[in-house]
Amino acid sequence: MLVSPPREPNFYNKDNNMELILKQDVQNLGFKDDVVTVKNGYGRNYLIPQGFAQLATPSAKKVLAENLKQRAHKEAKVVADAKALAETLKAIEIKITAKAGGEKLFGSITNIDIVEALAKAGQVIDRKFVTSGIVKRTGKYTASVRLHRDVIVELDYEIVAEKA
Repeated sequence: MLVSPPREPNFYNKDNNMELILKQDVQNLGFKDDVVTVKNGYGRNYLIPQGFAQLATPSAKKVLAENLKQRAHKEAKVVADAKALAETLKAIEIKITAKAGGEKLFGSITNIDIVEALAKAGQVIDRKFVTSGIVKRTGKYTASVRLHRDVIVELDYEIVAEKA
């Protein structure tokens, strides 16, 4: 009697997708410890070899659930701190002066300039958490600051022409 070897469990969906657990934040995909479904090639050729994700096996999902349960209490304090920081950021008025000819700026204002203005106001924030776009005219604009995955604050700032 011929016995076939045991088959490896199939973690892939029928539509050529696979489930992964993210080990770190991946832009446009998800945050650390999220369970995401991606195409096989993206998972096998990029996310897993780069160390961004691991296969979502049943045992890995159980370990993840236990870790998330233990981390929930610590997370509550971090979210409360982020909300408090969001309130202080909303209270700050940011005015950025730049050289301009009329309304058009000589150069542009980016998230780096916003981070520098926040640092002058006493709030140090990493520039990768600020999303503003590139501004080339004077006026009032809005930037979003991601303090936590659940806490995103809209920050109003104004660009004024530098007086000669």
